[in-house]
Amino acid sequence: MFDKILIANRGEIACRIIKTCHELGIRCVALYSDADKDALHVKMADEAFHIGPAPAKDSYLKMDNILAAAKESGAQAIHPGYGFMSENVEFAQACLDNDITFIGPPVAAIDAMGSKSAAKEIMTNAGVPLVPGYHGEEQDPAFLKQQSAEIGYPQLLKAAYGGGGKGMRVVWSEDEFDAALASTKREAIAGFGNDKMLIERYLTKPRHVEIQVFADSHGNCIYLSERDCSIQRRHQKVIEEAPAPNLSQETRVAMGEAAVAAAKAINYQGAGTVEFLFDEDGSFYFMEMNTRLQVEHPVTEMITGLDLVSWQLKAAYGEPLPLNQEQVTIDGHSIEVRIYAEDPDNEFLPATGSLDYLRQPPASNHVRVDTGVIQNDQVSSFYDPMIAKLIVWDDTRERAIARMSRALEDYRIGGLKTNLGFLANLVDAQPFKDAELDTGFIEKHQDLLFTPKNETCYRALMLASLAILEQQKHQASPAVHLQDNDPFSPWGATNAWRLNESALHTIELTDSHENSHLISVEQLNDSYRFTFDGQAFIATAILDNDHLVATINGHKTSLLTDISTQQVSLFIKQEVHHFSRKYHDGNSFEVDESDDKLTAPMNGTIVDVPVNANQLVKAGDVLVIMEAMKMEYSITAPHDGTVNEVYFHTGDMVKDGELLIDLTATEG
Repeated sequence: MFDKILIANRGEIACRIIKTCHELGIRCVALYSDADKDALHVKMADEAFHIGPAPAKDSYLKMDNILAAAKESGAQAIHPGYGFMSENVEFAQACLDNDITFIGPPVAAIDAMGSKSAAKEIMTNAGVPLVPGYHGEEQDPAFLKQQSAEIGYPQLLKAAYGGGGKGMRVVWSEDEFDAALASTKREAIAGFGNDKMLIERYLTKPRHVEIQVFADSHGNCIYLSERDCSIQRRHQKVIEEAPAPNLSQETRVAMGEAAVAAAKAINYQGAGTVEFLFDEDGSFYFMEMNTRLQVEHPVTEMITGLDLVSWQLKAAYGEPLPLNQEQVTIDGHSIEVRIYAEDPDNEFLPATGSLDYLRQPPASNHVRVDTGVIQNDQVSSFYDPMIAKLIVWDDTRERAIARMSRALEDYRIGGLKTNLGFLANLVDAQPFKDAELDTGFIEKHQDLLFTPKNETCYRALMLASLAILEQQKHQASPAVHLQDNDPFSPWGATNAWRLNESALHTIELTDSHENSHLISVEQLNDSYRFTFDGQAFIATAILDNDHLVATINGHKTSLLTDISTQQVSLFIKQEVHHFSRKYHDGNSFEVDESDDKLTAPMNGTIVDVPVNANQLVKAGDVLVIMEAMKMEYSITAPHDGTVNEVYFHTGDMVKDGELLIDLTATEG
């Protein structure tokens, strides 16, 4: 077995690989960019090399720097993880040319599957069923539009060399085709360096079912059950589970054998995933093959009891597969959710910031957390915003769902927006429990998964206010020295105390839907009085570190909270409430809410500015297209108006909150 390997990746997958390597007695070499010098994967590794600035193109995609680090460290092999260099043919070949083992499939296999169009031709010859579409070499936009019309709508535009849900657009009509093609090609160039497109018919209610395959250099190839990855947003997976529910044994075997046929058609070795679209009528179609370890591999590990990273290392070292097909057994059910820094209520817009507060559920035989971050780490705009993968296992799907619900309740993050509350709603939704799965699940069940825009619980507002007020007590800075910090002294109080005047506080909280709430609180001797809609609420509270115990009109609640000068977060079982705060007794956090001054919603790069100063625009017109975390986002005009000033141009880097466009509304 290898003595030392280099991991050409970062974050949770690098940490995941290091764990298995250390169990096998293999030393690990990590890489890090400027942004990752204090990252968890660097701390876990035996040694680490700096490879460049924060942008991936200058560090984790810098082939020469990676190979130089491998040579200097004496690493015998390179594990690419997923993403970055994992499916890069030139990098795999460069490893071979430098006598370094690439822990992945042969170069020819990566090349064959690297182009989705070429892969479809190979699968046709191998007898694997395909969705109707175009995957040829001719790429003239007019020709592609003609092919699009012949295939029929709706359809899916896909980057031939893409992956991870990026470089992909659903096109519903011919009117949308030109703009969708241009945008998808830009994403493809930015993310994969190649804008070749393929087109395929878009099934309206398909499931995404994939097969984990494994092959060695001795001619053995098997499949390790299947995973259902149907629940997605922006074509990226949100929940994965294994085995796929409501699949007949006959279909399981047919899909598994088709996946093995696909792998054998390209003389595959190592871990791979063959992805299928499974239609309502029970038919299935080849979608693509990923020639690497998948993000969702833990659910397969949980139901098989196997370590797939260990299998990768053994296969790369030339060892035969540890099991044959008949020896593969499946036990129980496993579910994985991807925890992201993003805003589900704002079209899943990625979020950046500090993980000021982080509490994970305790690990056990039933609960697993794969992560690459710790408390106070930064989620930057340079990389994917995934914080962690939460994986559970139990005897049945019903019990696994219950495990996941509880684990999400115990997972708490403060400091930035996450999808934790959305995931809790998703797992608790009856259609999910009933396994009514397809790739349009989220769009179809929005009423179950998203909180109505104007709905904010008065109780949450009171709890957030109580947390702030109790924290102010602990942080009191008295004007004179107090014996034993006398809590009854007016000098140590934080309640706006004035002789012969009421003790009043005014707190302004802005909820996650951008609704602002002005809360007046009267402090009594040992309690607080709130008034909402003419109704009075009497409350008491005790804050012990991050644990708040509050009683409101006799209703006692125990919860965890994270409080900063700008934000307060409440974690009440599966409910998560985030509020931006303005404390009018001294601490103020100002936000410009003007629609006329359009600001960047995140850190990123300007891709295009299709408007100029003094130009008239209509509501909904695209003003700025920006790219962040490998995805494009369009910023549109909120109303008719005139562009007064354009502050950034194509190629410029912008920070979250920076003013992009000054727009004056049309009068009348």
